Amino acid sequence: MSGDPSLVAVFLRWTWWRAVLHRGWWLVTSVYLVVDAGLTPAQLVLIGVAQGLVALGFEIPAGVFADTISRKWSLVVSHLLMGTAMLVTGLVTGFGALLATQMLWGLAWTFASGADVAWITDELADPGRISSVLMRSGRAQLTGAAAGLVGFGALASLTQRSTAMVLAGAAMLLLGLYVGLRFREQRFTPTTTRRWSTSWSILGRGWSLVRGSRPIRLMLAATFLAIGASGAGRLHQRRLIDLGFPAEPLVWFTALGVLTLLAGTAAMWVVERSVGDPHASLRGYAIACAVGTVGLLGLAVAPDPVTGSAAVLLVGGIAMPLTRMIATIWVNQQTTGEVRATVHSFLAQAEYAGAILCGVGIAMVARLADLPATLLTCAGLFAIPIFLINRVWGCRRG
Repeated sequence: MSGDPSLVAVFLRWTWWRAVLHRGWWLVTSVYLVVDAGLTPAQLVLIGVAQGLVALGFEIPAGVFADTISRKWSLVVSHLLMGTAMLVTGLVTGFGALLATQMLWGLAWTFASGADVAWITDELADPGRISSVLMRSGRAQLTGAAAGLVGFGALASLTQRSTAMVLAGAAMLLLGLYVGLRFREQRFTPTTTRRWSTSWSILGRGWSLVRGSRPIRLMLAATFLAIGASGAGRLHQRRLIDLGFPAEPLVWFTALGVLTLLAGTAAMWVVERSVGDPHASLRGYAIACAVGTVGLLGLAVAPDPVTGSAAVLLVGGIAMPLTRMIATIWVNQQTTGEVRATVHSFLAQAEYAGAILCGVGIAMVARLADLPATLLTCAGLFAIPIFLINRVWGCRRG
């Protein structure tokens, strides 16, 4: 049945709970790695780089797997890997073991990236509604993330950080069982013979679609830069503390994080009605980039923590969630069912590459200049996609 409301409810419910578990687990884990495991700054950076490289290397093969074998079972595999990585992380403290679990966690995301959007798009079979459903899923991610911050933060304070992490991992495994039982797959035809040659054919068709579409290539470039600019997110806390944030900022940062997520939820609600129109989506993307540019400029020159926090709300609450979600929806509108997950994997690779390469560049600027100058550089990265999106608009009109 086209537009089955129960299908949408199942998808949104899963999206919300995954965000609860993922964001709550990461809040606790980010403290665990420093306080309990005692990792040095260099080790923390190395874990992030290794995780990004694994995701970058396996993103395309995982997308092809979803388009060849199954979108639903690709998500189940993601949950098995992710839940295992989350659970085991809470049981170990050695650097080598933690490096392995975080690389496994990065691998897990590649099996979900694109497969979720491809699954709901094809199973819903309602092109007029899918963009709105995806925007609602973006709101579910943000509200779920806010609930995860509060819930698992409280759980970790009442028990132990490792206990909260293990419970989150176990719950993620159970959520994979939910996917296996409730996610139907009636409109996807898996490849049963000559899977190797079919996989290469799907990869080739996906690459041909991306290579032959200048608008898609420009969107990938815009995503590369926008995600690269988000590397400044690691500098927000440092800047706010420099501006006079409290000496014990954990509660304040948690409150700011929740407000940021709620701001993103409101922003997605505002633009939800227009995302079905590709041209309106492009305008929304350009506006979001402009908001991010203004936010980073404001954070760079902010005179106090209040104005600095307002700038963080603009960047983290509006610009970042909107650019990521609108890019996903727009690319989804440009692709076809047989290569949908693969093309989304190319978009995810642009995100990973932007985070890695632009992150290295931002780190170099930070070593040579002060923090405000570094934030101004990030603002410049966020501004360039505005011009790229105008080029996409020109291609679409032509």
